[in-house]
Amino acid sequence: MNSAHLEFCASPEWRTIVEEMILPDALRNAKLGTEVIEIGPGPGFTTDVLRKLTDHLIAVEVDPNLAVALKSRLQGTNVEVVCGDATSLDFPDDRFSAAASFHMLHHIASDDAQNQALAELARVLRQGGLLVAADGVFSEGSLAFHENDIYNPIDPESLRHRLELVGFVSVNVALHDLGWFCSAVAA
Repeated sequence: MNSAHLEFCASPEWRTIVEEMILPDALRNAKLGTEVIEIGPGPGFTTDVLRKLTDHLIAVEVDPNLAVALKSRLQGTNVEVVCGDATSLDFPDDRFSAAASFHMLHHIASDDAQNQALAELARVLRQGGLLVAADGVFSEGSLAFHENDIYNPIDPESLRHRLELVGFVSVNVALHDLGWFCSAVAA
């Protein structure tokens, strides 16, 4: 992430948006179960909400500095922070009861790599496990904000098909003021 983006994602303003606008809709009626994986937690605002909804949460962060900071902040909680790549998760098949990704997928450079990350989530979820995710849609303002950064938003019109291709069923996609959110079930 560029420095302005990283600063905003660690701001009280973004925390408020996450906690009051994005997660309530994305997690409405979601039953996450006892062991959840989150990809791309960044500073951990979504992690702070998710950890209250499960017994054990593993947060996978690709940026080593963010992973170390989050691990330090959440030491002694039900969260395990792992530095890793969402396109190649180092977990066995069928391990997790649910998976989450919030406003991170647009930071994956190619559609193929995004699909690989989604396929990895399908692989590590138990049959019937729930995926919950949200992200933004393309806008010129977001493109400008991501200057010298990766910006590859997923078109919500293609999301159902992409999730079904990698092993999800019962896909629900909805739009909201800040983009889209979805839920899907591992086949």
